[in-house]
Amino acid sequence: MSSKSAATTESLLDELQTTLTHGTVARRVETLRRVTDLFINGAVEFSNDQIALFDDVFQCLIVHIETAAKALLANRLAPIDRAPPLTIRALAFDDLIEVAAPVLSQSERLDDEALIENARNKSQAHLMAISKRKVLSGAVTDVLVLRGNDQVIQSTVNNAGAQFSERGFTRLVNRAEGDDGLATCIGLRPALPRHLYLKLIAKASATVRERLEAANPPLSGDVSTAVREATRLARSAPSAISRDTAIAHALVKSLHEDGRLDEHQVMAFAEAGKFDEANAALAALASVSVLIAEDMMVETRAEGVMILAKVAGMSWSTVRAIINMRDELSGTEPSDLAACKETYERLRPSTAQQVLRFHRMQQNAAPAA
Repeated sequence: MSSKSAATTESLLDELQTTLTHGTVARRVETLRRVTDLFINGAVEFSNDQIALFDDVFQCLIVHIETAAKALLANRLAPIDRAPPLTIRALAFDDLIEVAAPVLSQSERLDDEALIENARNKSQAHLMAISKRKVLSGAVTDVLVLRGNDQVIQSTVNNAGAQFSERGFTRLVNRAEGDDGLATCIGLRPALPRHLYLKLIAKASATVRERLEAANPPLSGDVSTAVREATRLARSAPSAISRDTAIAHALVKSLHEDGRLDEHQVMAFAEAGKFDEANAALAALASVSVLIAEDMMVETRAEGVMILAKVAGMSWSTVRAIINMRDELSGTEPSDLAACKETYERLRPSTAQQVLRFHRMQQNAAPAA
């Protein structure tokens, strides 16, 4: 900082002390304006110690000024990357949204930890401001999806810079049931995991399916209102097969061709929550197509999983891991594992093969239908 700027800063600090002790509200606001001007004009050149000094000054002033002045300060500091961090935090956590919104929606000084804390404890208006940031991590959107009202959810899903964890996507798909607008927005998200895309389509209204078809010309044909038919047709959409899904399928194919795909690998995929890998591996070991395995894996009940596993000759411990993965990813009530184990142990391989043949026949008949 130049000697002139340093002198100006010292002069303002002296004035600040007098203003805080004896000044009127109007004088405090005028001092705040002058300090803000000084900071903005030299922010790029200031050292961290000098920014910390401004931080102290701003925090002293904002305690003693009216809402309109604080809101103006928030608007002026929000776009500045090197804004005083403690001041930004104080503004972000202000109960009045006109003060908090500018920094919550713009400031790069707020890290994920601060945004998550804010989203967990402040109002829906605060969540709405956070949802409008240029970039949102999956950790932040997890909280927005969990706590947000319908308007916050819609804003978050519409944000092209928002990322979602698998847990967040699961909550969104469950929440979208009966909400055509939200379901359509979720269905158009390129990172939506394949099994959740299938679940969304299966539960979607005809209106949602039409909108998703319009966005994906290969699906422009008539779509049956039957859930199974809708799910089957949805699988042909390019957007249903994400880049991650394609990579997962390629990995499993390579393992299988090299003779390195076994039950232990399937269990590892399931315990890691890797649906695409687990599904493709189970399909390979049961000698069925990935689509047939998917069809059986996304059924509401766990029988499809058990049929595939029995044909592949898997132990109950692996079947349990797959069922647990399914339940966790779908967000449904946990399966009755004791009942499932009893069913699996009674199930004969020959019976499982017969059921699998039926599924193959269904898939082969689908194009003609």
